[in-house]
Amino acid sequence: MSDQRVPPGARQASQGSPGAFEVARGGAEAQTLHDLAGLLRQLRRREARQQGETRLTYRQLAAKTGWSRGIIGEYFAGNILPPPERFDALIRLLGATPSEQGVLATARDRVEELRRRPNRDPVPTGRPGAGTTSARFPVPRQLPPALPGFVGRISQLAQLDAASGACGDGGMAPVTVMTLSGTAGVGKTTLAVYWAHRVADRFPDGQLYVDLRGFDSTGSVMTPVEAVRGFLEALEVPPERIPTHLPAQVGLYRSLLAGRRMLVLLDNARDADHVRSLLVGNPSCVVLVTSRNRLAGLVAAEGARPIGVDLLSTAEAWQLLARRLGTDRLAVEPSAVDEIIERCARLPLALAVLAARGAANPAFPLTTLAAELREAPRPLDSLDGGDAGTDVQAVFSWSYRSLTPAAARLFRLFGCHSGPELGVAAAASLAGLPRDQVPRLLAELAHAHLVTEHASGRFGAHDLLRAYAAEQAERLEPAQERRAAIRRGLDHYLHTAHAAALLLQPGRDPVALAAAAPGVLPEEITDHPQALAWFTVEYPVLLAAVTHARRAGFDGHAWQLAWTLVDFLQRRGRWPDLAVAQRTALAGAVRAGDRHGQANAHRDLARVLSRLGQVDEAARNYRQALVISEGLGDHTGQARTHRAFGAMLDWLGRYAEALDHAQRALALYRAAGHLAGEASARNAVGWAHAQLGQYAPALAHCEQALALLRRTGDRHGEANTWDSLGFIHARLDDHHQAIRCYGRALALYRRIGDRYDEADTLSRLGESRHMAGDVAGATRTWRRAVGIFDDLGHPDGERVRDLLTRTASEPCPGAGR
Repeated sequence: MSDQRVPPGARQASQGSPGAFEVARGGAEAQTLHDLAGLLRQLRRREARQQGETRLTYRQLAAKTGWSRGIIGEYFAGNILPPPERFDALIRLLGATPSEQGVLATARDRVEELRRRPNRDPVPTGRPGAGTTSARFPVPRQLPPALPGFVGRISQLAQLDAASGACGDGGMAPVTVMTLSGTAGVGKTTLAVYWAHRVADRFPDGQLYVDLRGFDSTGSVMTPVEAVRGFLEALEVPPERIPTHLPAQVGLYRSLLAGRRMLVLLDNARDADHVRSLLVGNPSCVVLVTSRNRLAGLVAAEGARPIGVDLLSTAEAWQLLARRLGTDRLAVEPSAVDEIIERCARLPLALAVLAARGAANPAFPLTTLAAELREAPRPLDSLDGGDAGTDVQAVFSWSYRSLTPAAARLFRLFGCHSGPELGVAAAASLAGLPRDQVPRLLAELAHAHLVTEHASGRFGAHDLLRAYAAEQAERLEPAQERRAAIRRGLDHYLHTAHAAALLLQPGRDPVALAAAAPGVLPEEITDHPQALAWFTVEYPVLLAAVTHARRAGFDGHAWQLAWTLVDFLQRRGRWPDLAVAQRTALAGAVRAGDRHGQANAHRDLARVLSRLGQVDEAARNYRQALVISEGLGDHTGQARTHRAFGAMLDWLGRYAEALDHAQRALALYRAAGHLAGEASARNAVGWAHAQLGQYAPALAHCEQALALLRRTGDRHGEANTWDSLGFIHARLDDHHQAIRCYGRALALYRRIGDRYDEADTLSRLGESRHMAGDVAGATRTWRRAVGIFDDLGHPDGERVRDLLTRTASEPCPGAGR
């Protein structure tokens, strides 16, 4: 059997070396099953590569075997051991060689053997520890029961194993203290207890557990004195031998554990000071601490290894529901399951509460549960499991109550933000605070896992936490204060985005904005690269802000925010997002009775509809924009609309009509003395002449456009004009000059981040290279264009693929000679 055909680990096991199947000797059934699943996944990846596929999906395997996708997923996750006949069929389907089949079958038999082996507690060691009161050493087994049907958390389990030295060195030296931290309801305790049971055989002297109640509904936090005393009692120290004071108790506790191999699980700690007395000065013991706080003090002072616990992935959330409700029930209503997962924000506690309701009512369609979540007046109303520990809102409240007043107010105001995340300056504007006060408050919220710092200086919270923040704001903040916070947040984004949009496209006419509200701190953006970087980070927030503004009654903000997004989203090819924003903008402008806003929204909506192929609706919106602009006497508005309308007609091949609109735009811009508009319109006139075969006027207009553009600094207009010149020279059969012009256009498109126009120009550049005899260069160019179109999800990629296909079928140069 060649090395290439043996899955890693299986080779070692087959040779008698300690391999993947040998890690779990001594009864570690779960670990062995996990390792076996890992080898199945390796076979699956290898088989996919051999078939020329990116991956071999569960759907494909289900079609070949007749098994459900859910049960196949359980096999590969290591949660279920396949029956022998299915196991044999699966590994043959995955391309295992006969030798590999033998090794894998042996591994499967090993799991069966471990399952049949009776569970036995390790015999007490009889070794007295320093300071013990007798030679007999008790073996406490205090771990709570592990949750049946535990799913996911593969990364965190691997980190726990690596940090504690349970599997190799993990690239880092093992530690004696580890922390699991994450937001309320994310499943820290469930994960900790599951892992503790999985590695219990590594700690033959016992496992200690205590719930420190750091975030408890009653507020009765367990003191270190109570916790240490409980451990001493578990270690069977007679009451009369337990010291009175904490330092002496801690000394006895650590003496008893000296030289022992024990696991100590400290659950639900409030902060680092809460657990310091419970740490063990013994390298053979491991202490695992769970907390909603980050416990940075333990990491810094005690060298603890921090491990974050985040929301479940969508696949893990499906597994959780499948374990509780059954795979078949989920398979009948997949759309409802997806909605439940989304509305529960992939938070394990929320999913568990919904699953419990579904299990208690097996006749209820899952669409009913999804509808209850969707239609609840408050998102958290449907997530009450009947007691304090399973009421999502109550669980959140225990973290919220631990905040300082200033941090609590900032958290509440997160409920007035559009989402999904915000930076420091936006948070300062939202709260109306000086910027230098905000980092400390955000750090406090992140420390409590009420917000998450996804990237440096970028903070967000999942939907349920944001809903909880909104409920607290509604309960504690007067309506006037909430509205003022919404206004400050929208003003922050509008004034910053407006300045950035004019840097992206200097030829645009600014919008007349109202003054920003007191306390708003717009970000300072001074050049094109900074503007492009800002939009790249903030555009999801701006899209959400358009909808948020419309719902909150800030209709002017809605259409003006959508206006700022036009150039950036068009350059990134995000036309569906832009269409949604412009429809919202138009509705807002109509409701506000803002005719200028309506004209802008009609025109910008028409532009994106034309890109999406909805040309009839686009034409109606262009005409409506013209009617409104004419009624307002807005000559530049009319010119912009004629210019955009002509571009759509050109795309439809209606070149004479396109030329007419371009000439109207040129006349209006010239009458208004609008240089940037005149340059854009001259390029449009030149392009239309070129499409009609009128190359002399085409060159003249485009060259005049270039001269004007050098005065305006409009790089995007300059790139468009160089592309037009490339097209004209190509039509004149001067392909070498065309290639030079296209190169100038591409350099500018890349500089300003316009990916769609870059791909469009690449497609024409490829044609000129092909006509110039450079077939290899044309092929490379078209492949780059296809790659960009595919990234954008744009259908123009098919047109370029056709060029590649036709070129590939052409006879090689010199063939037949």
